[in-house]
Amino acid sequence: RDLRATSQLPIIFLTAVAEDTDRIIGLEMGADDYLTKPFNPRELLARIKAVLRRSRSLPAQRGSHLSERMRFDDQVLDTVRREIVGADGIAIPLSTVEFRLLCVLAENPSGVFSREQLLEKVWDYDYFGDGRLVDVHVRRLRMKIELDPANPRHVVTVRGLGYRLQS
Repeated sequence: RDLRATSQLPIIFLTAVAEDTDRIIGLEMGADDYLTKPFNPRELLARIKAVLRRSRSLPAQRGSHLSERMRFDDQVLDTVRREIVGADGIAIPLSTVEFRLLCVLAENPSGVFSREQLLEKVWDYDYFGDGRLVDVHVRRLRMKIELDPANPRHVVTVRGLGYRLQS
């Protein structure tokens, strides 16, 4: 948590703890990925490459038409610095995954993305995991950009379909 508060360094948890709640807590603390022991070294290498690829890809490099700033109520997303700046001027950094998730949703704001589509676009094809991972990161993102995360106005759930960004 301390590392994530001051850095956008990619983080992969490598642990023997395999319970769902532990994975969710690890991701909510700021991890970009989570791998349990025993593991295949090739899978670890693939996950490291994927996290590095995601952490280096800015929207401009991916052909995005996103502006450098996007407004959410009284907050502004700075896409260059990858942070949310509140009306009080305090910046809240976004993890690599939160930033990519928000960018994917913002690139097609009227579109609805299923968990599978978001896994493919945000985590790329080599992610080996559960679609519920998307839910964890959407919840984390909502905590940062929504005035009332329990009743989101921006990152909304479209029942039975997925998620959409609403302005």
